[in-house]
Amino acid sequence: MLYYLFDFLDKRFDFPGAGVFQYISFRASMAIITSLVISMVFGKRIINYLRKKQVGETVRDLGLEGQIQKQGTPTMGGLIILGAILVPTLLFAKLDNIYILLMICSTIWLGLIGFLDDYIKVFKKDKQGLKGTFKVIGQVGLGIIVGSVLYFNNNVVIKEKVRNSKEVIIDGHVFENSVDSKNLPQYSAQHKSTITTIPFIKDNEFDYASVLKFLGDNYRDWAWLIFIPMVILIITAVSNGANMTDGLDGLATGTSAIIGATLGVFAYVSGNTVFANYLNIMYIPNSGELVIYIGAFVGACVGFMWYNSYPAQVFMGDTGSLALGGIIAVFALAIRKELLIPILCGIFLVENLSVMMQVGYFKYQKSRKGIEFARANRLFKMAPLHHHYQKSGFHEAKIVTRFWIVGVMLAILTFVTLKLR
Repeated sequence: MLYYLFDFLDKRFDFPGAGVFQYISFRASMAIITSLVISMVFGKRIINYLRKKQVGETVRDLGLEGQIQKQGTPTMGGLIILGAILVPTLLFAKLDNIYILLMICSTIWLGLIGFLDDYIKVFKKDKQGLKGTFKVIGQVGLGIIVGSVLYFNNNVVIKEKVRNSKEVIIDGHVFENSVDSKNLPQYSAQHKSTITTIPFIKDNEFDYASVLKFLGDNYRDWAWLIFIPMVILIITAVSNGANMTDGLDGLATGTSAIIGATLGVFAYVSGNTVFANYLNIMYIPNSGELVIYIGAFVGACVGFMWYNSYPAQVFMGDTGSLALGGIIAVFALAIRKELLIPILCGIFLVENLSVMMQVGYFKYQKSRKGIEFARANRLFKMAPLHHHYQKSGFHEAKIVTRFWIVGVMLAILTFVTLKLR
């Protein structure tokens, strides 16, 4: 909103300083500051309100150190994160940008699913919360929307780097190469494509449509059959992964902040012709605007940690954790870096896998040697993985800090994949 106001003042009245709102870096910085202020200043008021309404966490006694002390800690703090993301985005981003609209929709959608789950747990006193089936339906529904927009919307396009020539053939279509200078980045005309970035490969690109080449010359017309289910899978997996990770004070929040900062860099270089040319990656027109959104996202996570770090004064609940994972997934899909998620979101992946492995191994041992043997010989002392380390005697704060360090290492490795091909 402020972007349009200052753009009007600049063009109509040549208002001093109004032109600075044209710069993505300035608006992203303002979004970060605003989200920090909202989460830190207004966050305290929301926490006091939740405490007054007795919106407290119900903790099961699992024999973990410090667990009982968390009983009654205000939950649903994800409302702080959501507000700190949405308000700066509405203030500083271009609201006619398809990527921004998609991120706002995803934030609200997943926030509502998580809120409903927390509401049932807290106010309806149902520890199970929203049934898993309905959560998955909500995540799949968002996946269909996001996949359809990214595939069918005419504003979602890319430009691919080309060599010096008068014409270039991309996806079987001929485009004119209008740039003759060897010193300038050269890109094809913008066009729709199902190409995405893939790590450690020389050409660094993978086309979802290529899976359907066996269908004949018109195989690209059916690419949505691969692309949309892939979007659904990614959103569901990452959203649930963040939800699994939200088990220790500051763990999910700090990990998400690291991932968000990394994605912000990718969004900036993907939306800038100079950096995209230098890194030899596809240029995604208008994707640079996403830097404002992810700036607010990182600011919200860091600001929330002011109250969520050990010992936590508030928990985000599913209102925050489901949204954080889903936001990361949709953002990565928008900038075509979703195949980097297994590396960048390695913490989420391992947490998810630890639960799957624990359950699978337990069922296997139960079928072979009985339930008593299976209970006494679990693969991990407890799942998700962070609880295994708690059971092993590590302090909660140490586990969280070390997971953050691993998250930073994974973020650096993700950057390295741009050149390590």
